[in-house]
Amino acid sequence: MKNLTRRDFLDRSAKLAAASILAPLAAHALELSPDKKIKVAIIGCGSVSTQYLPHLSKSPFVELVSACDIIPERAKRAAEKYNIPNHYPHIDALLAGANFDLMITTTDMQEHGRLNKMALLAGKHVWSEKPLANSYAEGKALLDLAKSKNLHLWGAPAVVNSPQFAFMARSIQEGKLGKVSAAHAHYGHLGPTWSAFFYEQGGGSLPDLGVYNLASLTGLLGPAKSVMAMTNIITPDRVVDNNGKIKVVAEDNAMVLMEHASGALSHVQCGFNYFDPYGHEGAGQEKPTISIWGTKGNMNLIGYDWAPFGVDMATLDNEKTARLVTDAEGYVWQQGATVISQSLATGIEPRINVEHALHVLEVIEAARRSQETGMRIALKSIFPYPMVS
Repeated sequence: MKNLTRRDFLDRSAKLAAASILAPLAAHALELSPDKKIKVAIIGCGSVSTQYLPHLSKSPFVELVSACDIIPERAKRAAEKYNIPNHYPHIDALLAGANFDLMITTTDMQEHGRLNKMALLAGKHVWSEKPLANSYAEGKALLDLAKSKNLHLWGAPAVVNSPQFAFMARSIQEGKLGKVSAAHAHYGHLGPTWSAFFYEQGGGSLPDLGVYNLASLTGLLGPAKSVMAMTNIITPDRVVDNNGKIKVVAEDNAMVLMEHASGALSHVQCGFNYFDPYGHEGAGQEKPTISIWGTKGNMNLIGYDWAPFGVDMATLDNEKTARLVTDAEGYVWQQGATVISQSLATGIEPRINVEHALHVLEVIEAARRSQETGMRIALKSIFPYPMVS
């Protein structure tokens, strides 16, 4: 792991720290000695945890204290592999067990809101995989609870941390594209096979896949003020490893149109019915997945926004497309919880922001309401913007 430098953190936080409605992280950091590690517990020892734990285990700011899973063998295996001293079969036992500072939630998405609330009530900071709740109202209540207890809450994804995102954001803010008018993003594959929860109520392609593009586009173009969308189910029956043949309830195909406060229009398509030679892991993706157009130029993100490796850019001043920002500089999609741990330890605000995660959650909810009603849905949430100074 390549740790973020203090300069990187300061650059990422200049405007966000001033605008954050949460208590300053510095106040928490003052309670810690300079070499203090954040005591971390992880709940949900399935597929996502196998990506998080290697990253967390290498951080000088993290002490892995506990692992928890309702399938006890998974928690035990994770504890043995990463030298975690405690493992538990249920969140009640986790919260009553060894003390920790930060709970990382990587369970089935339908459980996130309930588990995150329990952790906050127990006095723990929370990093949650996406989404951090099952509705905007539930997520806002979690944030209010965190504020009332002087705790911190964050939600994945961490796409705003990439150097490619930073470059694109600065280019827009500096006017290199002129007046930005439109953007498009896409992400899809043939769908997860290892669990039924992706296709059950509260699952779906929007909170699993579209969430990345929605976070990127709102982060780059600013909060959306209205949404129109169409969603449906292309494959009504699926076979999954943990439950055999199931009926699909949540959308597996979605098209979302956002109007941003700036006037720009953006579009996200996502689904579990996309033949993609790059597969679920996206290895080898060398084509644009996000495109942004303005009156003076255009930019294309090369690779997926959760694993980018370049930005193609052409402007009036440099009409020949050039590939820029080809180094990930240590960024990986699973770094969010590690960055948050470093942030808690140092008191330096991260670019990742809970109000942004809540805004994306409201977009997802609005997209589904638009499908149900056939109407354009106005949004009420905002977040500190621009995210990069």
